[in-house]
Amino acid sequence: QVQLVESGGGLVQEGGSLRLSCTVIGAHFNINTMAWYRQAPGKQLRMVASITHYNTTAYGDSMKDRFTITRDNAKNTAYLQMKNLKPDDTAMYLCRIYSPNIWGQGTQVTVDS
Repeated sequence: QVQLVESGGGLVQEGGSLRLSCTVIGAHFNINTMAWYRQAPGKQLRMVASITHYNTTAYGDSMKDRFTITRDNAKNTAYLQMKNLKPDDTAMYLCRIYSPNIWGQGTQVTVDS
């Protein structure tokens, strides 16, 4: 059974940084595309960033300046480094693996002004 285990969320002051982690269990991580999404209360789900097994990255609108996605195939883990966080970044951040299409339960990020 495929599982995605997310961690790293929390409460941070505006301007602070966080690094989210997503560890994959039970799937072929090193040949898979990984992605981070976020959903704020009352708003649509948005893609934050994705990374292929070739380390090709893509970012959602307005995400590239402050967010960086990376992966460590030896650890079956994808990361999302977030810097200069703003209150508008407050959301549940969810990790996704593409094959099979499985989502994690999410990790909450709250940015206090």
